[in-house]
Amino acid sequence: MASPDAEQPAPTEPERWRDLDMLLSRPGNLVEASFDPSPGLRDLLGSLVEVLVVGAGGLGCELLKDLALSGFKKLHVIDMDTIDVSNLNRQFLFRVQDVGKSKAEVAAKRVMERVNGVNIVPHFCRIEDKEIEFYSQFQIIVLGLDSIEARSYINSVACGFLEYDSNDNPLEETVKPMVDGGTEGFKGHARVIIPGKTPCFECNIWLFPPQVKFPLCTLAETPRTAAHCIEYAHLIKWDEVHPGKPFDADDAEHMQWIYSEALKRAELFGISGVTYSLTQGVVKNIIPAIASTNAIISAACALEAFKLISGCSKSVSNYLTYNGLEGTHIKVTEFVRDKDCLVCGPGTLVELDTSSTLSDFIKMLEEHPTLRMSKASVTHEGNNLYMQSPEVLEQMTRPNLSIPMFELLKEAPYTTVHATGMTENNGKKVSSLRKLRVAFKGIEEASKMDTTVSS
Repeated sequence: MASPDAEQPAPTEPERWRDLDMLLSRPGNLVEASFDPSPGLRDLLGSLVEVLVVGAGGLGCELLKDLALSGFKKLHVIDMDTIDVSNLNRQFLFRVQDVGKSKAEVAAKRVMERVNGVNIVPHFCRIEDKEIEFYSQFQIIVLGLDSIEARSYINSVACGFLEYDSNDNPLEETVKPMVDGGTEGFKGHARVIIPGKTPCFECNIWLFPPQVKFPLCTLAETPRTAAHCIEYAHLIKWDEVHPGKPFDADDAEHMQWIYSEALKRAELFGISGVTYSLTQGVVKNIIPAIASTNAIISAACALEAFKLISGCSKSVSNYLTYNGLEGTHIKVTEFVRDKDCLVCGPGTLVELDTSSTLSDFIKMLEEHPTLRMSKASVTHEGNNLYMQSPEVLEQMTRPNLSIPMFELLKEAPYTTVHATGMTENNGKKVSSLRKLRVAFKGIEEASKMDTTVSS
């Protein structure tokens, strides 16, 4: 008899997919109306469905592994970070020799080594660096992020593809579902976002508590904790020493400087506990991650993604929370969508004169009472009307600024355009994408639309 400690042989391919194939081969009482059970459904989903995973950190590593083992064969992963030695205790796809390398590239390589037939394309860049059309190729987007701003951006991109009919009902073929996962210590959530049907990220932005802020007088005069010393270096000392130079939390040299200054501050006031990892946590508002929480939330997210794509069971409705701090507590809450949401709604209606130029339109977005969008880039049906950057595109699209919008929009009485620019979110300037319904004054068909905003 083999020792229980002996390494078990890897499952053969048929054994690996046995349970998944059984799930996809049988009808049931909880399946979606569109579900068509078939023994070949797994192979069909694997060959047709493309999935984007955003984030390759603790949760992202688990997501890539779980999605690959759920039959998804065409995966992309995007992450701008490199591997730090502090990641190795929970981001299990990384090794010591990987420190300094791209998280996305290493994670993709490791999963492809372990799961036959899966192809993962890594993208080592910021999510904002990708053209909006890049995101259109995916049937579902799965988020493993630790940033409110990044979630908000991806949410606005996915909702930007959503179109409505004349009765403001979402068009099924334009819906791009998302599954959002997040963890904080022993707590986590898995949320299903179906734009136009369930609440999007912005509909429930209030779920995220405001960041803890310290009075500046405490930081400057009477620091009492390691966090006070770190925030002093971050919020006060950096601007004193580097006037006009923005602090980049993702720049290792910037973070090391904050850490060094915080140590000096702590020594001056006899405070202990300042470490590099704590410095990162305070500056980035990061709560230490727990590997087991990541695994549980990832499993929930992968299952929801699988159910959404296959229809083999009804998806969770629509916000699952997990708390493993004292025992195990799992709860599902159904939140209600905000029908007037600026992001997932039919779009903010803007009424223009036929003589209004693209330049007038961009200026109006800055002055709009709810949009307040500066430095806007504008697209229509995938065509760039005006791009703020890169410089070559700005120069190419600059002549459009003096052309009437009515002409640029092919004299359509009303249509949808997308604007990407900077808006304010929780006191911070963040990159956002907004969907706008443009109607022209004096055009007969436009009078059928409810008008709420005039230029």
